[in-house]
Amino acid sequence: MELASRQDPHLREVVWFAVRCRVLTLLLQARCLLDFNPLFFFQALFNLLIPDHAADAFSPPRLSEPGLWDLLLEQLLGGLSRWDAEHFLFIAERGYLYEHNCAFFPLYPLSVRAMAEGALWPLQRLLCLRSRLLLSAVLLNSLFSVLAAAALYKLGCVVLQCRRVAFLAAVLFSLSPANVFMAAAYSESMFAFLAFSAMWQLEKGQSWLSGLLFSLASGVRANGLINAGFFLYSHGKRFALQLQVGSGSVRKLPPLWKQLLSLASSAVLMCAGIFLPFALFQYYAYVRFCGPGTGLEQAVPKPLLQLALDKGYRLVAMNGVKPPWCSQQFPVIYSYIQDAYWNVGFLRYFELRQIPNFLLALPVTLLGLWAAWTYIIANPRRCVTLGLERRKSEEEGKPRAGFCCPAVFVYVVHATVLLAFGFLCVHVQVLTRFLGSSSPILYWFSAHLLQEYEPLLRSEGTDNRTAAPHSEKSLLGKSPGSCGKRTPGNPVVRLLLNCRLITPLSKCILGFFLSYWLLGLILHCNFLPWT
Repeated sequence: MELASRQDPHLREVVWFAVRCRVLTLLLQARCLLDFNPLFFFQALFNLLIPDHAADAFSPPRLSEPGLWDLLLEQLLGGLSRWDAEHFLFIAERGYLYEHNCAFFPLYPLSVRAMAEGALWPLQRLLCLRSRLLLSAVLLNSLFSVLAAAALYKLGCVVLQCRRVAFLAAVLFSLSPANVFMAAAYSESMFAFLAFSAMWQLEKGQSWLSGLLFSLASGVRANGLINAGFFLYSHGKRFALQLQVGSGSVRKLPPLWKQLLSLASSAVLMCAGIFLPFALFQYYAYVRFCGPGTGLEQAVPKPLLQLALDKGYRLVAMNGVKPPWCSQQFPVIYSYIQDAYWNVGFLRYFELRQIPNFLLALPVTLLGLWAAWTYIIANPRRCVTLGLERRKSEEEGKPRAGFCCPAVFVYVVHATVLLAFGFLCVHVQVLTRFLGSSSPILYWFSAHLLQEYEPLLRSEGTDNRTAAPHSEKSLLGKSPGSCGKRTPGNPVVRLLLNCRLITPLSKCILGFFLSYWLLGLILHCNFLPWT
């Protein structure tokens, strides 16, 4: 990646901008050192005006007395351990002790624990394990978010065939409305990096590496299972296009039954690999909570036992009584927890008192619907045929570039499925981080709107919408998808510096990104509900 960034100034700017945004995020959420840095004035003011909310969230007691360095780290990074972050840190420290902890998949807390016991091992005399876990989570997420921005840029270059739009989208990712969850001890950054990297490798034809990355992603978050659709579509499209080749090429293809067998076997293997982490984790939970009692509750510290009694949390083999999901035909703990603990289900969130949460999810919902509508209007035939029809422009090697290009179809479908599922079946306020960490469409479409309708960006060149012909590669010294000739400046910084001159549409897009970027830090770090 370092060598590539030296050769590609766009990638270098993406990485450096992502690093600067991570540093700024950590500075803004810190709670002390007011006299040393004026940025801390804002957080101190936020904490004064908005005290920590007494939320009824998972908050296990601290069992060890914190030292001076632990207290200092808590002041600096404590805002990033709120809400679900408590689950991840608790799992990393004590494993899956409570039943509802199993809603959070193991790869991220395992990575946090590995770093705390490995790279941060020299700090064990200064920091207790919980503090090292928090520091490990923050450092890992900073790394993963930077790598995710780079992976999104590389993916955009391949799919969009327009380097400038891919560059703008990757820069916008560093200002993601889900920013606070990319920094806090959540799994979003790790998932985004794995998902975007897997999509990029699949676009490059690296199916096995892509399958491995998708499999790892499904060990981080449950919605990683939906990524199996990328493999199914990729193999199905390849098979459909092979059936439409000209008569002169038929002899070069294997018999139809061999193609079908190869297609089915590879699809089954890849999908099995993606579903394997989920299946193994459900089996682990079944053995742990449905198996014979191990007397583990005797080894659980009394404060944690008391917490289970006070809150009604189910411990492993508690009193020898098995939880109700153990007797189901398919004992899947994940769906049981979503239903029993958080009331997740079809239309269950459609209540009058949830209107504020629907308003919170309104911007990303409108962007997602607008993106799908824009693509359908631009490619009606492709949407009807599911992109399985060979087009003349593709045979000539000159497909349209940008957001409305043919390769974006499967990503639009993926984002629309996530949007519909999130809006109808889960707590709707999580839509922003749900889409922001799982799909590139939010960033590609925002970049497309800025590039198409913002005069300050359009004036940089009129060749942004089409890929350069192959014959120009040697003249420009760039790949066919460069979509521009200039050395990159940061387009978002340019728009912000000229905010009075930009169009209302650009103000709305940047206002959405920046307001959610900042509000998330203010509210989430003070234990107030956020996306």
